[in-house]
Amino acid sequence: MTKYIEAGPKNIILDLGAIDFVDSSGLGALVQLVKKATTDGGTVQVVTNPRVTQTVKLVRLEKFLSLQPSVDDAIAHLNNQDSNGG
Repeated sequence: MTKYIEAGPKNIILDLGAIDFVDSSGLGALVQLVKKATTDGGTVQVVTNPRVTQTVKLVRLEKFLSLQPSVDDAIAHLNNQDSNGG
């Protein structure tokens, strides 16, 4: 995923809506992706379902990971960031 961040668009939407379980390794990978994207001037919007959201909230990463309930919400969030200057 890191190579896509380096070569691709600055803002990425990662759809994990079909994922039932995220463990500490998965959370660590998400954190690293967000850090890399942020360092490169971009963002990662993470689309989740209630089960994954619950796990992320348990470790208090919901704001850092920019959780979104749907791809449409993630797109709207990015559009709002663009219109507000970041």
